[in-house]
Amino acid sequence: MGSLNEIVKQQQQALTKPEESVSEDIVQLVGFIVGEEEFAVPILSIQEIIKPIEWTRVPFTPDYVLGVFNLRGNVLPLIDLRIKFGVAANEIDENTRFIVMKIKGEDVAFIIDRLTSALRIKKKNILPPPDTYSNEDDIIEGVGRMDDGRIITILKVDNLIKREEIVPNGN
Repeated sequence: MGSLNEIVKQQQQALTKPEESVSEDIVQLVGFIVGEEEFAVPILSIQEIIKPIEWTRVPFTPDYVLGVFNLRGNVLPLIDLRIKFGVAANEIDENTRFIVMKIKGEDVAFIIDRLTSALRIKKKNILPPPDTYSNEDDIIEGVGRMDDGRIITILKVDNLIKREEIVPNGN
């Protein structure tokens, strides 16, 4: 899996399946891997998914803010989810992607290890985060149980980053 076009095509194919009731509440997500874990975000929160491009380091930002890059005339901050989630950052390879999402009106890019697929999860299969989880930043929407047995952590896009974390001190 590598492009947003492939994911959209999967979504379109899934939408044409007659066996699912239209009235059933389905959440549409895009799955991706960070470290060894699979996460997902709502498909509509994604602006685009691109292969890694060159970025510029910005001083006085947290270590997971790698810097900024220019995407068609827009300067976007680049956040490494691996570092933010406390996972060892792998080398960037052919599977690594930048996933651009709109967060509180601003485009922000996140580094992920690889895309998995478009996901459709019934709302009844999404559970709240476990009580034992320390969700200080409130970034976890819930835990999705897939029909194939996988468990996927669903993220709250608007809480993935705070503006003060990506603006250098002194501004």
